[in-house]
Amino acid sequence: MTDPIRVAVTGAAGNIGYALIFRIASGQMFGPDQPVILQLVEIPPVLSALDGVEMELEDCAFPTLAGVEKSDSDHLEDGFGGANWVLCVGSVPRKEGMERADLLTVNGGIFAPTGRAIQAAAAEDVRVLVVG
Repeated sequence: MTDPIRVAVTGAAGNIGYALIFRIASGQMFGPDQPVILQLVEIPPVLSALDGVEMELEDCAFPTLAGVEKSDSDHLEDGFGGANWVLCVGSVPRKEGMERADLLTVNGGIFAPTGRAIQAAAAEDVRVLVVG
């Protein structure tokens, strides 16, 4: 196998993040010969939920999962350290009566510090996906 790549996922305990990380860990995203280290990032109030997610990942014994690291959104540079891929799926969903401009304002407050932390800490060739 090759060296592991680091994949950071924000909102990892949320519905989208939770669904993604098992696909990544199983090799469905990068292939069966590419080991990955998952860097799971969550907001402090739900950080403890990542303990359960980590145990589930360990129970699955995915051969491509080379490690799991957890961090909170108060320490984003730790969460993105050396990341080759960053999947930003943690955001505020659009609510009834919300215009897109309202949603951009709210989520801009999330993604602006995220972008700064990625620039400061991720790998030089990082690839970023933003959903929200």
